Amino acid sequence: MTLFWLSLVLFILVSEFLLQATASLLNLGGLKQPLPELFHDLINKKEYAKSQAYTRATTRFSLCQQAIFLCITITFLLAGGFPLVDAFAQNLVDGRIFTGLVFIGSLVFLIGLINLPFSLYSTFILEERFGFNKTTPTTFFLDQLKIVFLTLLLGTPLLSLILWFFETTGSMAWIYCWLGISLFSIIFQFIAPALIMPLFNKFTPISNETLKDTIMTYCKKESFQLQGIYTMDGSTRSTKLNAFFTGFGRFKKIVFYDTLLEKLSHAEIVAVLAHEMGHYKHHHLHKHLAFGIIQSALLFYLLSLVLENSALAQAFGLNQPSTYTSLVIFTFLYRPVSLLLSSLGNYLSRRNEFQADSYANSSRPSGNTLIQALKKLSKENLSNLTPHPFYVLLHYSHPPVVERIMALRKNNSSLV
Repeated sequence: MTLFWLSLVLFILVSEFLLQATASLLNLGGLKQPLPELFHDLINKKEYAKSQAYTRATTRFSLCQQAIFLCITITFLLAGGFPLVDAFAQNLVDGRIFTGLVFIGSLVFLIGLINLPFSLYSTFILEERFGFNKTTPTTFFLDQLKIVFLTLLLGTPLLSLILWFFETTGSMAWIYCWLGISLFSIIFQFIAPALIMPLFNKFTPISNETLKDTIMTYCKKESFQLQGIYTMDGSTRSTKLNAFFTGFGRFKKIVFYDTLLEKLSHAEIVAVLAHEMGHYKHHHLHKHLAFGIIQSALLFYLLSLVLENSALAQAFGLNQPSTYTSLVIFTFLYRPVSLLLSSLGNYLSRRNEFQADSYANSSRPSGNTLIQALKKLSKENLSNLTPHPFYVLLHYSHPPVVERIMALRKNNSSLV
């Protein structure tokens, strides 16, 4: 039985890598297509070649990272890495919950250590090569320290609670864990904009009075109340463009990257806002939260089925199963389910994007403005204009921009 579980875990790891590699290679093959006609007015051959080169570089880098991480993971598993970390945790502290915190914390630390050189290369070499990076070494390492701080501050009590529930509440543990995580997820939606996001970026009220008046006029027309309109210093880390809504109820804010304000006209900015307004009007944020809560219920239920499985623990080189080791082992078995749910979530997200585009098209005087904004965003972000459908299925939370533009045109025959 031990051999069965070990073989199953290895099969899952290798199969997932081969699936992702296949999608990536198909995506690279799609780069042979010519520049879509829709972009002939905005992107020249040199700019298109640059966007294709960016996709090639990022895809190959991701494949390399995945391959190295797969090799390290399999080596760690077969060489008895898990029992070594477990022994370290048991010798360091007493009590199953404290031991579990040290065990999982040590693994998270090791993963972070492995990912660090990849993150450095991506930021300071890859993104720098294509003109995106604005992050300084100081900012980079401060961000890493902040992430560690937040992980300890938020992750430690949450993990402790999960371990305590499974240690003490028997068959009902997964329900208590689900309710606790769901409550935290809802609270997090309120505290993140106010307490966490400002740790990484500076948010300031928009200073352009003309643009502000234009936005407020549109919001009044839509009967939409905002706490404020803000700009975020995205340019301190990257030149990429973005915008988003954050918060619920009377705490709603619209946030524009400063890079977006520099590249788009006022009309195009309002078109982007209209798209974000569509997400709000269609309750996409609430639906996304509900989907996440349903996912967590499935996760904790499945976790409860594999706790204290001796054969599974032995497959990882552990003499005896425990709650905290079962929690880690479960992440390997859950990967196919996670991939399936992620693909489903991406599909729902892409559908939401079409709905938001449609709303923006109907609520603004000119849908062409949104099309121009989408085209500019794609150009500035070096987006892949010809992604392969299989890669889109696995990874895209937004529809390919050509599909979005074609859908806008289909819904409004006056658009060109």
